[in-house]
Amino acid sequence: MKIKVNNEIQELEKGVNISDLLAKNKVGMPDTVSVQLNGEFVKKENFQNTVVKENDEINFLYFMGGGGL
Repeated sequence: MKIKVNNEIQELEKGVNISDLLAKNKVGMPDTVSVQLNGEFVKKENFQNTVVKENDEINFLYFMGGGGL
């Protein structure tokens, strides 16, 4: 099946969940990443049981804090 991850097409086997996808994409510190599935945020506690489907669009969002001068 084909999905889009951060605007790039990936081909996967069926039955892949969000946790598997984070590992496949070698996402370091997955606890600090927010995931959108088809424009909706997925709660971290649902990563394991949220299975991606054909034509899904997933975005990994990394939030960074910054300081002032």
